[in-house]
Amino acid sequence: MKKLHLALLPIIFAWFGLSTYAFAADDTKTHMPFIHAGNVDHPSLYKAADQIKTQLKENGFNIVGEYTPYKTAHVIVVTNDVMKTNAAKSELGAFGAGLRVTLTNEGDKIQVSYSNPVYVSHVYRMKGDFTKVRASLEKALGFTTEYGPEDGLTGKDLRDYQYKWLMPYFTDTLELADYSNQKEALDKINAILVEKKTGVTKVYEISLPGKEETVIGVAMSGANNNDCSGDEYIMSRIDFKKLKSTGHLPYEVVVSKGKVYALPAEFRIAINFPDLSMMGSNSFASIMCAPDSIKAALVAAVGGSLEE
Repeated sequence: MKKLHLALLPIIFAWFGLSTYAFAADDTKTHMPFIHAGNVDHPSLYKAADQIKTQLKENGFNIVGEYTPYKTAHVIVVTNDVMKTNAAKSELGAFGAGLRVTLTNEGDKIQVSYSNPVYVSHVYRMKGDFTKVRASLEKALGFTTEYGPEDGLTGKDLRDYQYKWLMPYFTDTLELADYSNQKEALDKINAILVEKKTGVTKVYEISLPGKEETVIGVAMSGANNNDCSGDEYIMSRIDFKKLKSTGHLPYEVVVSKGKVYALPAEFRIAINFPDLSMMGSNSFASIMCAPDSIKAALVAAVGGSLEE
């Protein structure tokens, strides 16, 4: 791990300063970002993934993409008509149109987990009821426990989430590029991702019904000496608990009427690791280079310009 330069400490405290703003809970029920389905004994991560995909399809989910961000983890991205329809009803709802199902080697077991659809719906301020989507995932994969932070967050907390004072909200999106229309944007972005020259490659794509909005999930390898944007680099520093939060990956960009957006890392990482400490080992300080590095990698991947 790189040593933290003392001169950078004021910057870190500005980024992750203590918040004086408290959100009132809209109910007493709290939610966690991930659900652990259980552990499986299997010699092969990929053969176990094949079985998981069969179970997902049998319960109404479409597999839109999958990838292996590092050798101990495999991510499957799914959606269904309910998710896409609800996402289309919300501003930039495409960010939440796909759910992650993950298999992670931990010791001699494979942990099987998935995104909590209800948590996701609140984070991305989506309309509609996602409890049936959650029930379908539980039927397909099982349920052991919700997990992530030490304490969960209510729906109101999540819909107005901010890690710390001065940090971004969901609505504080980054505009990465601007094209004249949706087709031009998608053609250009997909062409760049296929070339694989930016260290960013495509994992999945979901277009919303009746709306010019598409989400593209991307893998980031941290190429071109830009290691701090890499999936493995980031997760090796912050995903340290016994139950792994592999479902944080992959990152995504949303293309809406030709404009290309991403969520700032200060929000996108924090929403899946809301109790991650500000300083010390396995903290936000250990990845303080991530916000700028991720932004630069995504801008290059969608044909934008940092100067803009």
